[in-house]
Amino acid sequence: MIKPLFWDNNQLYIVDQTLLPIEYKRIEIKSHLDMANAIKRLAIRGAPALGIAAAAGLVLGLKPFIDSGSRLFFEKLDEISTLLNSTRPTAINLSWALKRMKSVAESMNHKPVPDIWNKIYQEALTIHQEDIEMCQVIGRHGQSIIPEKANILTHCNTGGLATGGLGTALGVIITAHQLGKDIHVYVDETRPLLQGARLTAWELSEEKVPYTLICDNMAAYIMATRKIDAVIVGADRIAANGDAANKIGTYGLAILADYHEVPFYVVAPSSTIDPSVSSGKEIVIEERSGLEVREIFGVKIAPEDCPAISPAFDVTPNGLITGIITEKVVFRTPYNFL
Repeated sequence: MIKPLFWDNNQLYIVDQTLLPIEYKRIEIKSHLDMANAIKRLAIRGAPALGIAAAAGLVLGLKPFIDSGSRLFFEKLDEISTLLNSTRPTAINLSWALKRMKSVAESMNHKPVPDIWNKIYQEALTIHQEDIEMCQVIGRHGQSIIPEKANILTHCNTGGLATGGLGTALGVIITAHQLGKDIHVYVDETRPLLQGARLTAWELSEEKVPYTLICDNMAAYIMATRKIDAVIVGADRIAANGDAANKIGTYGLAILADYHEVPFYVVAPSSTIDPSVSSGKEIVIEERSGLEVREIFGVKIAPEDCPAISPAFDVTPNGLITGIITEKVVFRTPYNFL
């Protein structure tokens, strides 16, 4: 199983995903500032993995204050949580994990600070372990929508690199392959940062799942000329009405799937559902640097002064989503998560 983040002798490491698949490099994360930087530059990414990373980053950030008084410790808890929470505004799992960590700490505010720190350290490990188990359950739940022989189209990366376990959408696909189903995957490259080409293709190669890499603008042609049995994607935030924010380009795929009468499934843990957001119109979409569009791995592909925008996500309306697969159940339209 691919691990994007792991502890070794009480030291925290991540796999730098900006270097894959050319180089597999582990880097040590020594502080919350290291973690915030890693999250911002996408060295670690994927909604569930960001929740795990944020919890671990909070633990590291508070470690220097174990011997401080309770007041300073909780001040730093708020400060570090706020910093980590600001790194990626769209992915709800990040703020979900931080809220959970803060709640555990506050429930022990009458205890000695070292005991509080040890408790939140254990909570971070629990969040990670729960995600591993959640991926396994999601993988099993997803088998109800995958036939014994299937061509599947996916977008971005939703495997082990994006979670603590086997993955969400990609976990469903890999589980199907492990169960002996005849699976072939069409992998969108996922511009502008190529998470499909760099990460998903690499993971499928590692798991020996048959796949074909396609450019994003080939998806309509593939749906029109191949028998695509399902489009399966992840999500970074799901509104109360079932609208789902995911990597930019997902909305377009959903429209194409609807036109070609291909089932369109979203796969995510229940922690990705945000009932405080009534619809996708309220989801904050992260805007990244236009440099990501003008360059690929530092190589200029457009005029240097070319205006460019890079929204990291788009929102797929609930009416285009056939089902939402979670560790609890496969939800079907109409969605109501209030």
